[in-house]
Amino acid sequence: MFSGIALLLAFALLLVPVAVYAGPPVVKALTGAAPERQSAVPTHQRPPAQLTANPFITPLDPAAPVPDAAVLGSLLDAELSFEGPGTVSAVVSDALTGTVLYERSPEASGMPASTLKILTAAAVVRTLDPDSRFETAVYAAREDGETVLTLRGGGDVLLGSGDSREDGVVGHAGLATLAAEALQELGPDAGTVRVQVDDSLFTGPALSGAWNEADVAAGEIAPVYALAVNSAWADETRQGGERTADAALAAGTAFRDALAVSAQAQGITVADGVDRGTAPAGSQELAVVESATVAEQVEQMLLVSDNYLAEALGRSAAKASGREADFAGAAETVAAEIARLGVDTAGMSLADVSGLAAENSVTARQLEETVRAVLTTGDDGLRAVARGLPVAGLSGTLQGRYGDEAAAGLVRAKTGTLRAVTALGGYVTDADGRLLSFTLVARGLDGNTAEARAAVDNAAAVLAACGCR
Repeated sequence: MFSGIALLLAFALLLVPVAVYAGPPVVKALTGAAPERQSAVPTHQRPPAQLTANPFITPLDPAAPVPDAAVLGSLLDAELSFEGPGTVSAVVSDALTGTVLYERSPEASGMPASTLKILTAAAVVRTLDPDSRFETAVYAAREDGETVLTLRGGGDVLLGSGDSREDGVVGHAGLATLAAEALQELGPDAGTVRVQVDDSLFTGPALSGAWNEADVAAGEIAPVYALAVNSAWADETRQGGERTADAALAAGTAFRDALAVSAQAQGITVADGVDRGTAPAGSQELAVVESATVAEQVEQMLLVSDNYLAEALGRSAAKASGREADFAGAAETVAAEIARLGVDTAGMSLADVSGLAAENSVTARQLEETVRAVLTTGDDGLRAVARGLPVAGLSGTLQGRYGDEAAAGLVRAKTGTLRAVTALGGYVTDADGRLLSFTLVARGLDGNTAEARAAVDNAAAVLAACGCR
């Protein structure tokens, strides 16, 4: 009896999946139509009944508590201690009121390394229209039975060798696009075409005597010209490696090669080689390509700490200010514009505007006051400086730092590292919602740069986590 019941139950269990599986086909066979199914839509796929407020995009509360200077100071002192030689210069301020919350040798002047680019960026957007663009143009003239095309640099050192990329900053203006447009204007009667480059916008030496030969050899910098393909990187797809020694002729060669590819199909001969020269009298403008905006180039310069771009932007700013577009003119322009921001520039000495030169001398206070100026300004152009600073753990030169710390995504700062210097200058909203501006510089290092950099990073992380009351 028991075995019969068990067998019946087992058979019934076997029938359940068969019935579920076979039911719809059987119903369809009997009725001639498939049954309608009720499908449940998962919650995450349903449209929202209402939108919730975004808690992240809100103005800072001016009533948010300010950190207690004594508590903050003890925490920063503990972090800014490291093994080996070196001294620390630092300033932390409440961005809204300008109240100094922490300072340590704030007037000590010395190498700022690449944090100098904060000053350069501010000077550039104050001198040049942030929405303006650099033009790279082609002019044509008939000379001795041939057509002379002159590629004139207008200060854009982020050219691309290919087609223009409207959505890019690097390569926004493409030399292949410029070549195609120039060729279209030339027409089939151009005869033999010869290409030359006019890079006369910048004056003076292309290479600074203040730069270390080892930095030049390592690709940190190269001779600066008024046109270049992606800041003179030998491999334009990278932001590192070797740089070409003559960026202007390299850009001219890229233009000439793109021209030759298209010209061949039209029976136009493009002569080998590229020379330097200015457009002959009577030359006509054939085509122009425009760079990304000045503000976008400034942001790019800060994000990746591009020394070449910094020097080129500095020279363009000098030109716009009525000074010589050379090293001295760029340095004078930066110092003058920072002074106009209300920063006391006494004792400031600049040998370049990228921060590579050992002769540069800037104080932590001058750097911090510039950061605070761009945070509190009503000038939208200056705000590009704040927008361009890398984000801890996420972008630019800070992408590989703060990976597992609470400061990731909160600290925004310009980095600076040379053999004997490590620095960080920027801003952070602390845990209570108070905006703080800061500069932290360790100098006189010798073999302990990594330790000093960790100390500086940890100090900035303290600011992010601070309630400090």
